[in-house]
Amino acid sequence: MIKYKQRALIVGLKSHTLTNKEKIFLKYSKPWGVILFSRNIINLNQLKRLTNNIKKIVNNKNFPIFIDEEGGDVSRLNQIINLKYFSANFFGNLYIKDRLKFDYTYKSYINFLSNIFHYTGININTVPVLDILKRNTHTFLRNRIFSNNPDVVSSIGNITTKLFNDNKIATVMKHIPGHGSANKDSHLKLPLVNESKKNLFSKDFYTFRTNKSFFAMTGHVLYKKIDPINCATHSKIIIKNIIRKNIRFNGILISDDISMKSLNKSIILNAKKALDAGCNLILHCNGNMSEMTKLSKIIPYIDKFTMKKSSEFFEFLS
Repeated sequence: MIKYKQRALIVGLKSHTLTNKEKIFLKYSKPWGVILFSRNIINLNQLKRLTNNIKKIVNNKNFPIFIDEEGGDVSRLNQIINLKYFSANFFGNLYIKDRLKFDYTYKSYINFLSNIFHYTGININTVPVLDILKRNTHTFLRNRIFSNNPDVVSSIGNITTKLFNDNKIATVMKHIPGHGSANKDSHLKLPLVNESKKNLFSKDFYTFRTNKSFFAMTGHVLYKKIDPINCATHSKIIIKNIIRKNIRFNGILISDDISMKSLNKSIILNAKKALDAGCNLILHCNGNMSEMTKLSKIIPYIDKFTMKKSSEFFEFLS
């Protein structure tokens, strides 16, 4: 259950222990959740102490603690175990070559990860990546994608969410409504997609439609044929007409990291535009306390919709 008002904000931390400023921030600014990266992790017991301290400060044993653990090139557990071999692309190829071997291997892999998450106090993983691999997909994303076949991406995505949910770990499907057609790294520049609406609806957007993830994360991508002005994170058109109506996602929508360079406004304006467009939670990853403090002053507490969905999430964990 929700024990206090929560701000519509997910934040990162600077290191593997909480600073005094971070402790004060968590207690009084009341972010909705915390996201962890490699810089926050040394070993299993340290990670468990960190999450226990966070939950103690906020007085919530089910406080949302995310990790961005995709395996392959995006593995935050690399100080604990080397998962570089187990990329989404590896599992996508295995799914096509040998479905029985895939089923056994992938289930074992997710059960293994879930055991680590349970032991260390993590309850949300930011997977599956439901983007489609294309000829022009930027290299930063290629190995993180299951396949160039939308049906394969959709199928493995559904399996991923179900297996994690069976283990009481929630998922965040990304990068909704689809990042595969982008030929730029959105950490550095805003990708512009010129694909036709027909192709986007039948391929890029298709993979998200049947996934039962509690959460979805937007992509900082501008689809010129749909909204020529705003990227998905800042687009009322994309969020209302595509994500909510066409894809029919009815869970909590999280912005991708608003400190990424593809968003060229100030941190404050990036957050406000994302909330105005329809994002329910703002993600800020870099652990910059000055920026986090500014955000805490302008980001409101969660609305009734997000509160209702948050309660469903806490019930799921119980």
